[in-house]
Amino acid sequence: MFISPEIEAEYKKKLKQNRPLIIKAGFDPTAPDLHLGHTVLLTAMRRLQDQGHHVIFLIGDFTARIGDPSGKNVTRPPLTDAEIKSNAATYERQVFKILDPQKTQVRFNSEWLQDFTFADVIKLASRYSLARMIERDDFKKRLEEGRPISIHELLYPLMQGYDSVALKADVELGGQDQLFNLLVGRDLMRHYGMEPQCIMTFPLLEGLDGVEKMSKSLGNYIGVEEEADSQFGKLMSISDELMWRYYELLSLKSEEEIAELKKGHPKEAKIALALEIVERFHDKKAAEAALEQFNSLFGSGKRSDIPEDAPLFECPTPLSLMQAIVTTNLAPSNAEAKRLLKQGGVTLDGEIQKDGQHILESGKHALRVGKTRWAQIQIGG
Repeated sequence: MFISPEIEAEYKKKLKQNRPLIIKAGFDPTAPDLHLGHTVLLTAMRRLQDQGHHVIFLIGDFTARIGDPSGKNVTRPPLTDAEIKSNAATYERQVFKILDPQKTQVRFNSEWLQDFTFADVIKLASRYSLARMIERDDFKKRLEEGRPISIHELLYPLMQGYDSVALKADVELGGQDQLFNLLVGRDLMRHYGMEPQCIMTFPLLEGLDGVEKMSKSLGNYIGVEEEADSQFGKLMSISDELMWRYYELLSLKSEEEIAELKKGHPKEAKIALALEIVERFHDKKAAEAALEQFNSLFGSGKRSDIPEDAPLFECPTPLSLMQAIVTTNLAPSNAEAKRLLKQGGVTLDGEIQKDGQHILESGKHALRVGKTRWAQIQIGG
């Protein structure tokens, strides 16, 4: 969480001041909704809030006009003022699904940045060297690849850093991709004669594909205001490996509770995770209804549930799950089988499957698509 023992020591020193620390995390409203990836930081903020610290949820309505260049290999397209205002309104509402509204201060960085004169911009830019700015990984990579970098993108880290100056932040939270921006904040605070903020970085949450970070643009996200059934179904569709990653970054369960879940069947642990997340963003009743809906659509899918008239297909050699779906006539083509898998509509021996390249082991297997279409397949003798 802390990037160095030195900064952790600074944090402990601040705690000894016996006052609530000013905890800051900024979110640019570049998309209309928050998703579970955003909640990694929000969950950490809530824990600090519960410890008595002063939490500031900063909406980067001014910096959103530039767009954070972190991890980008091209300049972001600009948003209109209307888009930024609309997105900011949803953020301001959705954040309180996690943070305590009575203990949270919501700020907008347009409060101070929109009044900057050109002279103010020159003064701020003089605080940081170009050499250090282009050491930044994404800028360096784009220069090496001959991709353009707009001058205004170089100003983004400075503006985010100045947010910490304006708010007199003691601690700033951010994803690991934000490390450069967070360090700029420390440097600027020193330049302005302030005690530098401590910084805490957190891993980026992988999306439903288990590869790319969760992102609306990639379509691999779970929105905090999605319907309960949709949230539940998406969580049940993730891999077992990714499920434990979600427990690590999203769950409020104790280490002991998670360790106990690891002793049981992964499906039961996945159900527990889905119930926890849906209840957090809706309520307990909605979570239980989502579980009931999920079971009504997919049930257990175990061999004991197969109708007596379900056809049996025999295959002497191993084959992939996608091939099995087509071979058993549960889908007319590989493309359709892929679509069904992506939607979480396929169960194999009681487990929802997403990986069409999974190889079926020798023995008899139960396949189901949707709620009622069944087939058995015998692999080997």
